[in-house]
Amino acid sequence: MEHFTPVSALIGGALIGLSATLLWLANGRIAGISGILGSLSSPSGEAGWRLAFLVGLIAAPLLYTLFTGHAPQISMPQSPPLLIGAGLLVGFGTRLGSGCTSGHGVCGLARLSPRAIAATLTFMATAFATVYLTHHML
Repeated sequence: MEHFTPVSALIGGALIGLSATLLWLANGRIAGISGILGSLSSPSGEAGWRLAFLVGLIAAPLLYTLFTGHAPQISMPQSPPLLIGAGLLVGFGTRLGSGCTSGHGVCGLARLSPRAIAATLTFMATAFATVYLTHHML
């Protein structure tokens, strides 16, 4: 953890919690990205807030760069095929688990949802096993 910055991590976590709380209080909706994106094209009449939420996710790092003059440093040393495969597995797991880490891990745990607790434990166990296998066994 050579680049761990606890202050920025704390601020980032607080902002995620604040945005999830505001969405729940204002719209009665859970801030699960897969559900927001997956239901964007549904004829429910909720496309406006869903699109605004997703645009905000993309605009936030751009605004950060604009105001601070420092672009966030992103490093992905893995190969593109590995990243594509990982993305497909995450997408499959999101459908299988009826939600993503943001919906279950942030919002579901805050509501003490048994389904979210089981899903988050599964996410974490799979992540631990994957890191162990890829960093220590292969």
